[in-house]
Amino acid sequence: MADGANATTTGVPRTRLPAQAVRPRRPRGEPWLGMVAGAFTLAQLVLVRPDLGLGWDEAVYVSQVSGDVPAAYFSAPRSRGISLLVAPIASWSDSTVLLRIYLAVLSGLALYLALRVWRGHLAPAVLALAGGLFASLWVTLFYGPQAMPNYWVAVGALACVGCFLRARANPRDRAAWWGVLAGAALMAGMRPTDAVYVVLPLLALSLRRPRLLAVLLAGLAAGAGEWVIEAYTSYGGLAQRLSDASAIQGGLGWHLAVLDQLRSLGGRTLCRPCTGAAPGPLVTLWWFALPLLAVLGAVVAVRARRALPVLLPSACAVTAAVPYLFLIGYAAPRFLLPAYALLALPVAHGLVHLVTAPAHRAGRVLAAGLVAVGLAGHLAVQYVVLEHTVHSSAASRADWTRTAAALHTRGVRPPCLLSGYDAVPVAYAAGCGSAQTAGHDASTTLAELTRAAHRTSFAVLVRPGSRPPAYARAWPVTRVGALRAYLAPGARQGR
Repeated sequence: MADGANATTTGVPRTRLPAQAVRPRRPRGEPWLGMVAGAFTLAQLVLVRPDLGLGWDEAVYVSQVSGDVPAAYFSAPRSRGISLLVAPIASWSDSTVLLRIYLAVLSGLALYLALRVWRGHLAPAVLALAGGLFASLWVTLFYGPQAMPNYWVAVGALACVGCFLRARANPRDRAAWWGVLAGAALMAGMRPTDAVYVVLPLLALSLRRPRLLAVLLAGLAAGAGEWVIEAYTSYGGLAQRLSDASAIQGGLGWHLAVLDQLRSLGGRTLCRPCTGAAPGPLVTLWWFALPLLAVLGAVVAVRARRALPVLLPSACAVTAAVPYLFLIGYAAPRFLLPAYALLALPVAHGLVHLVTAPAHRAGRVLAAGLVAVGLAGHLAVQYVVLEHTVHSSAASRADWTRTAAALHTRGVRPPCLLSGYDAVPVAYAAGCGSAQTAGHDASTTLAELTRAAHRTSFAVLVRPGSRPPAYARAWPVTRVGALRAYLAPGARQGR
């Protein structure tokens, strides 16, 4: 009957709502993800000083796109992805505060988007808790607003793995395909070798899915393309660049760096050489609990027959961590950020199970109380370590600024050139270029450096108790901050 489609069984016509009155329902859990990301951004701005000067590596990355400072030497392991990320600010402004605010907001948005792609695979409570666990680590908070690539590899990994699962489950999900491509490209653009380690389990799972494999490889190629091209134009080829990168990192091979990473948990941003005692058990307890809770989350997921959304990020976390735990001879906490981001998912899954598993209400209340107390203690420890790290980093970066100011008073002003100890960060603060004849940042020869000393304002920085290079021993020497500066005659005259 023609009219039957528009009438109810009682004969009363159905009311059609206007199109504008029908509003799509917001997915459950989305406000919680937004709150986690917003709190992460706010915590960065409050706990990590926006006026914190640039670190050594930051000075290298930012100088590549700065309109005010000559580009520092770009060594073989580095990739230009982070330089492109900061270019919208660094290309026209030298304000560190503005750069920190920009990165804090951007990192919070990236975390929200990376968590959001997992909504179809994990419960909202698990996702919100996972985001909070990762965002509350001192190393995440410290590096979120910094011009460093590791945090961006972490959120790229989180987004790529989540979109991979979505595309695998629903090939018609076009957004998921683009997410796989973008996530892989983001990782590879920041650190190509890290990206390869992260996606190894994804490559294995996609061997029988040619389309998924092609999209994943296309993302890696898109992100690492510039790095590969630059290898041939500036480093003597891809094999030579990989060899140089390995040499700078101490030679890739069997190195048990687990204890080094443990020692760095107390706030050491670079542990090379990594000597001294490990921090106390209160500081390192979360590190030992991390794999145990991840295993618990994996077991729970297997029993619930929803294993892949928990096992896959766990596997990617393991492959991401392997090179930094077993293949290099030093440590930095930021190296493990991708592993922490991925492990946060199974850990949160395990914690939620601990709270919801008891059959009786009293048991659930007790479990929730214990988990809450444990998390509160964990947050307190992370805050203490973060405060210590920010304070010590601010002190060293202030020293570089004072040294640069002292050089200005001695006549070393742009255009100028620095060499020697701490030349890269001091040169950035002073607006000078930097050049070395030896070490990881060797970018010139002794003859070229000697000629440069006759053309521009030039100084060699030396630590107290150390000898200057032979070509500078007859130059006038002056104290600049904690260092000694040997000034080329032109520099001494202020030219």
